Amino acid sequence: MAIVEAAPAKVNLYLHVTGRRADGYHVLDSLAVFGPAMDTVRAEAADGLSLALDGVFGAALQAEPDNLVLRAARALAAVAGVPANAALALTKRLPVASGIGGGSADAAAALRALNALWRCGLDAAALAAIATPLGADIPVCVASRPMRMQGVGEVLLPAPRLPACGLLLVNPGVALPTPAVFKARAPGFTPEAVLPDAWPDAASMARDLAALRNDLEPPAIALCPVVAEVLAALRALPGCLLARMSGSGATCFGLFADPAAARSAAAILPGAWWHDAGGLYAAGR
Repeated sequence: MAIVEAAPAKVNLYLHVTGRRADGYHVLDSLAVFGPAMDTVRAEAADGLSLALDGVFGAALQAEPDNLVLRAARALAAVAGVPANAALALTKRLPVASGIGGGSADAAAALRALNALWRCGLDAAALAAIATPLGADIPVCVASRPMRMQGVGEVLLPAPRLPACGLLLVNPGVALPTPAVFKARAPGFTPEAVLPDAWPDAASMARDLAALRNDLEPPAIALCPVVAEVLAALRALPGCLLARMSGSGATCFGLFADPAAARSAAAILPGAWWHDAGGLYAAGR
């Protein structure tokens, strides 16, 4: 029996750096959504633990000595008290080091798949607890549904009720390491956002989000000026309600009224840039 789990892209609709802890980690406030692009993790019973890589970006991970997917598998086995026996396959469609949580989504998908394969019976909260030491973005990816992220990413709160909308993700093909972006950030912090309980439509959501920001966008542009070109291209597309960088970059997103508008706009973009368009990912569908 094979278990297949989607690992959708995590998109930060805004990201405020609200402070810094004594240990040096930054405290954040962000609204995370998922989709439309995704990796896939497949798990099957086997003797021992292995990971096969394929997909357009699979080769970028071949040199990693210990992929986060394997670390997640061993962590789950240790907590559940089961042998770490599985043949894992990761189809990598998301760009690496691109601000959309690809590695975290892959690890989260592996946890869900192996929880089912090994019949561990752990709930989402237990999987998130296993995920937290592995990476701050992995707990939100375990759920793969809209959530407000605070703390260093481990504090998860309900998101406002979101309207139907379309997302267009664009990456210029340049990797941006997260530590370098934080290091280049100017001093100072941004207050937590004030969010409504719900947005009636994509236009009202875009208006409210436009008053917020991604605090990592300016340092990312300083390190990687092509990010500004991507944002300008998105803002020029017909129907784009908001354009912003996600996470620590270099992937940017455009918010549209519906998935069809996002897909139509994608056809206008330069062919050299990676892009994907559609609606928000709905976990469980």
